[in-house]
Amino acid sequence: MNQHLAHIAIVVDDYDKAIAFYTQKLHFTLVEDTILSDTKRWVLVRPQGATECSLLLVKAATEEQKNRIGNQTGGRVFLFLSTDNFKRDYQNLLDNEIKIVRQPSDEAYGTVAVFEDLYGNLWDLIEYGRSEK
Repeated sequence: MNQHLAHIAIVVDDYDKAIAFYTQKLHFTLVEDTILSDTKRWVLVRPQGATECSLLLVKAATEEQKNRIGNQTGGRVFLFLSTDNFKRDYQNLLDNEIKIVRQPSDEAYGTVAVFEDLYGNLWDLIEYGRSEK
């Protein structure tokens, strides 16, 4: 058996605003932006160097979906961005004035910090195995 996660849907309020955040501030790659209808697009972004899983940016269409923007996991960390250079990517967050929720710390599994995306979803920036402890 061979399985992997292909896409993770994240509810957004505006396609272009979300694309700009992920590509310009987090330096993700825009994989696809296909118009499906007057109100719906197929928009995939993913971290540079990633080859499998992408974020599928889905524009909220109902009030229930709009209420989920920024809080898809009830306030818990939603996504985990693994990096090969924590210092570089953490500095990028600071340079782009991305809100840091928890300052960097060295844990048994690596170095981690928590940040918010433009909607308030919580992310871990993590470099596994780099812990100084």
